[in-house]
Amino acid sequence: MPMETTNVLGVRVSAVNLPMALDVIDGWISRRAAHYVCVTGVHGVMESRDDPELLAIHNAAGMVTPDGMPLVWISRMKGRKHVDRVYGPDLMLALCERSEKRGYRHFFYGGAEGVPELLVERLKARFPDLQVAGVYSPPFRPLTPEEDAQVVSMINAARPDVVWVGLSTPKQERWMHAHRGCLDAPVMLGVGAAFDFHAGLKRQAPRWIQRSGLEWCFRLITEPKRLWKRYLRNNPRFLALMFLQAAGFRRFP
Repeated sequence: MPMETTNVLGVRVSAVNLPMALDVIDGWISRRAAHYVCVTGVHGVMESRDDPELLAIHNAAGMVTPDGMPLVWISRMKGRKHVDRVYGPDLMLALCERSEKRGYRHFFYGGAEGVPELLVERLKARFPDLQVAGVYSPPFRPLTPEEDAQVVSMINAARPDVVWVGLSTPKQERWMHAHRGCLDAPVMLGVGAAFDFHAGLKRQAPRWIQRSGLEWCFRLITEPKRLWKRYLRNNPRFLALMFLQAAGFRRFP
């Protein structure tokens, strides 16, 4: 049965909450059905508006979770009252917790040198029975075809059920889409900053800020040099385009 979605400027955002997302992932693993998950907020939607290829990548995903509260509110306004935020760091913790009992094997791909190792150390302290198949921190440049083939072989040899991809948007979405026919793992999840958050390298916004829809403001304050252009460019455009879509002046198929 196709997953219910909400059209957000052309991106088909899955009408899910965290328990639903976990159940979907369980089903993929049990059936060994290969899918990737885009954990997407306003940034991912707006990047997709500017890049038809990235839009197609999002809409080919097995699930596009509403990572930002604006996407949750839009789904609820469309009558999908059950929808709630499926935040990348929360999804990582919840799936790791579930994996202790179900024995899922995890591979962590991404982050700067040493970050995935630190992430695993902290996750294992929290979830002692978590099965870690491997980690890899890729260089900050495109891999050669030979290097990429070696990475694919390394991941497949580790036999993970879940591959966590922490490369930031849109790089992680492109990587998952490009490798969906190469990797044997049934699930790839692009979670970006979750690597740095759970490795203890970046501060997460307090929960009340996350729920208020103002997390972008917190992140802007903590990382102004990296993020100010993103938010100055994307947030006003998102609001304007959503108004046009809601008013029926523009359609986004």
